Amino acid sequence: MVRPDWLCLNGRWDFEVDRADTGLERGLLQRPLAGSITVPFAPESRLSGVEDTDFLHAVWYRREVELPAAWAGRRTLLHFGAVDHDATVWVDGEEVGRHRGGFTPFAVDLGHRTGTVTVVVRARDSRHEPQARGKQSTRHDNYECMYTRTTGIWQTVWAEPVPDVSLARPRITPDVAASALHLEQPLRRSGTGTVGDRAGWTLTASVRDGSGEVVSATVRADLDLAPRLVLALPAERVRLWEPADPHLYDVTITLRDAAGEVVDTVETYAGLRSVSIDGKAVLLNGRPVFQRLVLDQGYYPDGLMTAPSDEALVRDIELSLAAGFNGARLHQKVFEERFLFHADRLGYLCWGEFGDWGAVEEGSSRRGEYQQPTAGFVTQWLEALERDYSHPSIIGWCGLNETHQPLTDRGQVLDDVTRAMFLAAKAMDTSRPVLDASGYSHRVLESDVWDSHNYTQDPAQFAEEMAGLADGRPDTNFAHGTTTVISLPYQGQPWFCSEFGGIWWRPDTEASDSSVDRGAESSWGYGEPPRSEEEFHHRFEGLTGVLLADPLMFGYCYTQLTDVFQEQNGVYSFDRSEKLDVARVRAAQQRPAAIEGSRAEGSRAEESRAGGS
Repeated sequence: MVRPDWLCLNGRWDFEVDRADTGLERGLLQRPLAGSITVPFAPESRLSGVEDTDFLHAVWYRREVELPAAWAGRRTLLHFGAVDHDATVWVDGEEVGRHRGGFTPFAVDLGHRTGTVTVVVRARDSRHEPQARGKQSTRHDNYECMYTRTTGIWQTVWAEPVPDVSLARPRITPDVAASALHLEQPLRRSGTGTVGDRAGWTLTASVRDGSGEVVSATVRADLDLAPRLVLALPAERVRLWEPADPHLYDVTITLRDAAGEVVDTVETYAGLRSVSIDGKAVLLNGRPVFQRLVLDQGYYPDGLMTAPSDEALVRDIELSLAAGFNGARLHQKVFEERFLFHADRLGYLCWGEFGDWGAVEEGSSRRGEYQQPTAGFVTQWLEALERDYSHPSIIGWCGLNETHQPLTDRGQVLDDVTRAMFLAAKAMDTSRPVLDASGYSHRVLESDVWDSHNYTQDPAQFAEEMAGLADGRPDTNFAHGTTTVISLPYQGQPWFCSEFGGIWWRPDTEASDSSVDRGAESSWGYGEPPRSEEEFHHRFEGLTGVLLADPLMFGYCYTQLTDVFQEQNGVYSFDRSEKLDVARVRAAQQRPAAIEGSRAEGSRAEESRAGGS
């Protein structure tokens, strides 16, 4: 969603740590701050220039911003890609906005201002209460699969001028069956939140491809809060978005007043593709595309959750594709939206997920309920869904991960929040499947897909544990050797093993005993580490082969793309260097998937019967 005028505010800001969260009382809002930081990198990261990895319960930012004189007559929106976790923004000493949630964007309205303004941001980040943190450690050190924390600003900050009535984020829904794009365009009246009188105003959207304009349509903008357009594509200009050909149409959206003068205009893009379900198969544009996914946690040695550059985001997708994967679970983090832009243009399949870990507060339990997600989980999930709705690379949603807790005959907070996040995604988006909770504890019977996580390392045993799917009894976490019930019964949905492998391989150091030491300095992965790279490849080929050969399996997700700190089970090292023969990893995954072949044969047989009759 691009306008021609905008101002990037990344770079040096004044900065000060406020460990006791007493800064407001001590005058940090008014006085100069003691240090500096490079935004958008979190103060725990090396690239921030601070690299303070202790607990930072509050941090303060301050910057003088010069708003261009050319912006006069328009309102300035100050955008934050993400601030972890509880942010307050002041401009020239006046509070202009608050936002809770460390993964989702927000903007504050600065009104009709030009010239120099002073922006102050305070971010609070407690470790003592349930909070969506993802993989951020609540202990001083890293441990197991918990990593160095991220506090404060960690995504891009920028400002842009908009008219008093402006275009909010559009929602574009592809309709392959009708060869059309559906555009829903909310309008925003800055400062008041209401749109007001727009008699005679119109909204126009035009779609272009490499040969020029494809279609254009106009609708009245004075009747609905969110005008809607159907952009029907001529048959000869229809080109579907798919991994082998990720075609994107350019889209221009223009708001005009009663005199025909342009009030606001934005540039965006769209992909025409469909996601559907047929039996056990998940279809892309009506065809089964086996999802060879990799778990991507989006961490970097020098930037933590923030990629060091735009090129680094591209590089991660390219590394995954080179290893034979065609997509990723974007795990325990709402990724920078630029990642999705690159996924869109590179044809990379993504499951949009949320950094929900943090609902378990160590040492705390209420009536045996140790999972304590709050209403804020649902709020932030809705914000993530709204931000990422129009990205064609996203082919499914999953708001929770491994939220296991015994089922009882008493209603639980986890039941309510799981269902709320599922329903939020279904209400927001009817065009994609929704998984209620990945891996462990399914609490929504009508979840569109079903899954489990299985880190068995022996391919023969793994095959036995996967075999139950043929009889409607798929692998279930905690099902082996325990009577604890943590999941509702399977209802026959499409099923995939959404975490497996995690093969512990660190060729340059001796691996530590996974059953004893999983601290910050140890190397660990799942199971016993291979004794050689050859053994790694034998194990990888065996595990992936089990899933590729299952005619009822629509995909898998291998753990993981890169090592992350002490968790050293990636295909690549943490610094993205190669540690394995990537060509062999790729070759193991290029075998045809049974579900693709079986459905193709079924289609040919159906066509033959139809022709014979």
